[in-house]
Amino acid sequence: MAYFLKKSKLKKGVYLQIYESFYHPEKKETAHKSHMALGYVQDLIDSGIPDPIAYYSEVIDQMNIEAKRIKEENKVKQIGESPETYIGYFLLKSIYDSLHVSNYLDLMQSVKGFRFRLSELMEALTYSRAVDPCSKNKTCHDVLPKLYESYGLSYNQILDGVEYMGNEYEKIIEIFNHQVNIKYPLDTSTTYFDCTNFYFEIDKENEFRKKGPSKENRHDPIIGLGLLLDANQIPIGMKLYPGNESEKPVIRDIIKELKEHNQISGKTVRVADKGINCAENIIDALKNNDGYLFSKSVKQLPETEKTWVLLKDGYKKVTDSNGTLLYLIKECIDEFPYTYTDENGKKHTVRLKEKRVATYNPKLSEKKKYEIKKMVEKAKMLKACQAKKSEFGECSKYVTFGCADKKGNAIDGKVKVEINRDAILKDLKLAGYNLLVTSEIKMKADDIYSTYHNLWRIEESFKVMKSYLDARPVFLQKTASIHGHFLICYLAVLLIRLLQFKVLKNKYCTEKIIDFIRKFRIVKLEHNKYVNITSSSKFIKSLADELKLPITNYFLNESQIKKMLNYKF
Repeated sequence: MAYFLKKSKLKKGVYLQIYESFYHPEKKETAHKSHMALGYVQDLIDSGIPDPIAYYSEVIDQMNIEAKRIKEENKVKQIGESPETYIGYFLLKSIYDSLHVSNYLDLMQSVKGFRFRLSELMEALTYSRAVDPCSKNKTCHDVLPKLYESYGLSYNQILDGVEYMGNEYEKIIEIFNHQVNIKYPLDTSTTYFDCTNFYFEIDKENEFRKKGPSKENRHDPIIGLGLLLDANQIPIGMKLYPGNESEKPVIRDIIKELKEHNQISGKTVRVADKGINCAENIIDALKNNDGYLFSKSVKQLPETEKTWVLLKDGYKKVTDSNGTLLYLIKECIDEFPYTYTDENGKKHTVRLKEKRVATYNPKLSEKKKYEIKKMVEKAKMLKACQAKKSEFGECSKYVTFGCADKKGNAIDGKVKVEINRDAILKDLKLAGYNLLVTSEIKMKADDIYSTYHNLWRIEESFKVMKSYLDARPVFLQKTASIHGHFLICYLAVLLIRLLQFKVLKNKYCTEKIIDFIRKFRIVKLEHNKYVNITSSSKFIKSLADELKLPITNYFLNESQIKKMLNYKF
């Protein structure tokens, strides 16, 4: 089986279709059939695809690669097909069912005429992403059949559904927020925000996948994703944006949309890392009667402010129960200047009263010093072997490049590389120091510190997306389909977080919960008789005691399995 692009010259222009070639057993020869109608070239150009033929040729190449991979896997499966059935997703199903989103999703799809229920497709893809993240093709043919419940979805239905969900992803998130807020009230008095990006192994950029600063330091086209959490670390907003755009305005867009869609009128304290800290974001927060709590680079502070941070006076020690130093902390309240650019491009400078909290963390200091020394050693090694300037990378900040003769005199031509010891000493001096700035004058310094450090939860959410859910959409090409794919990943994270924080009261770490969802499997022996092949663990025993379910039993019947799938927290 192979796919190719068929170009038909009709009266209205060139019409494109993806055709599938296959062996016809009756005719005993290769035959062809239409796999997917794409449309007229001009219509596709008008829809935003500059070169439809090149674009879909690339799509077909990926489809053929995936088809070849599945064919090879099927050869292995013919030797011994796995009889296992996934059942651990019942934890997520209980949360999903309790939100009662199906009616709203059914109303949404009523205008489309789909021959499947959008809510069931969304469930199936979300559970599949949690138990075995893979391509949509493999999900359809390998993962869905192994879920205990039968969804009966075709590959084309999955593609159509994902594209539709991508076009409507903001509405769908709004529906989930509305229902989550009823069952598990959201707390938007504080919101946590951060951005990450996902790369695509393609050469050409398009209107969405653009080359930009990648978190993995790659040079492939990327897309950016902004994620917003409430005060209890529950996801409440997601925004996708082209990879070449700055992440700084995204926090403004996503909070504005969140408040408008969910009729949130109260004050929100926006918490974010130094990458989001800019005058425009601070001014925007205050204009919307919100607050802010941002990290600020000590290195980029004016000398007077930097001197205050490094001055040992005023710091108090914070220790653990054994008396071990955790960090030093001090605070001040003053007016500070901020320069921002308005909608008309005019610059304004304002003075804002804010609290600033300086901290020194000895463990962070050791880590930073180790990283600096590693970069210095790399710079010395590259200097010794006379490497090119482009090869220095991040460690180039610890060298200076100039032109000199053998005696060291400056001349045009030969480049001389010198280790910048002043830059090294400055960074070593600042290692371990951090500065937090906030509009919340009355908030205690220790509370400011602990609130800011809850940002690690959003980093963990990104880790869940990237590692556990394998969110990078390798084979998707259309912008709407990419949006739909990330919506599924977002919903999986949302259900896992609700389970972890709201239902299980943060008793168990994310890794153990996901590990159970993936490994809790059964094998059917005969009618109404199954065996539980999941390895025993302290987590499973603890969960069994808490839920009063027979998840530690070796033998299970259909009644017990349905009890799990219909379980209500």
